[in-house]
Amino acid sequence: MAYLLILPALLIFLVFTIGPTVFTFIVSTFKWNWLNPDQNKFVGLANYQMLVDGSQDPPFAATLLTSGYFVGAMVVGGTAISLALAMLLRKAGRINVAARTAVFLAHVTPLVATSIVWVWIFNPRFGLANLVMSWFGIPNIDWLGNSRFAMPAVIIYSLWHEIGFTTVIFLGGLTTISTELAEAARLDGCNAWQEFWNVTFPQLRPVVIFVIVVSSVASLQAFTQFFMMTGGGPGFDTATLGFQLYQQAFVFRKTGYAAALAVVLFGITVALSILQLRTTRSLGRNA
Repeated sequence: MAYLLILPALLIFLVFTIGPTVFTFIVSTFKWNWLNPDQNKFVGLANYQMLVDGSQDPPFAATLLTSGYFVGAMVVGGTAISLALAMLLRKAGRINVAARTAVFLAHVTPLVATSIVWVWIFNPRFGLANLVMSWFGIPNIDWLGNSRFAMPAVIIYSLWHEIGFTTVIFLGGLTTISTELAEAARLDGCNAWQEFWNVTFPQLRPVVIFVIVVSSVASLQAFTQFFMMTGGGPGFDTATLGFQLYQQAFVFRKTGYAAALAVVLFGITVALSILQLRTTRSLGRNA
């Protein structure tokens, strides 16, 4: 009876998750023509060979480096900022509740709509970003059209949009830590930083690991902001792995190569998930 009750959910998971995943592995071994399936040609590992030798434009190594730049900035910057905000907003009070709401509201706003707003903010002629920079005597910057500033601009927007979610996670984690240890540390003469580093942070390590893994996976799969704000440009300077999946499959019509990219993304995601699971279990045993 129990299996019968969960059967609908299992069928949905099979049809919409397991099935497409297996199909992607199959497509990655073909030169795939999605307009005319009769012209599909089995090529084995040739698509993966193109990943290794970098024969496609942009080369896979460059795409991976671009993704690493974005993921690293999102993980390091997002974790640090959201943890700092959580520490500031952890106390009860009307002001803090209003601030928590304001921080989280950014996360629940649609990516498409807010990306368009930020395109106007980064407008090189009359955008708000350049107006603020002009107060400090800095000349106008072509934020989204300059290869030097395009990725930092997307990162700024992405941090604004995503830190609300990770801040809430840290706020939840802070409610589980021991207050007795913090009180003992203060009685022993610890200042605020010593209390945080030696008492609060060690108890938050499982939460930090979870946030790092979730942020890494979400950043690897990021697509909408790159599509709306830069289109992967200028050149391929903001063409991350998630964006290249779309571009190779639906713009360049290299579906087999795009499927190989998807398999690589799948492998990285699984590896990060296993790492997070094992690290959390290790911390649980050592606690």
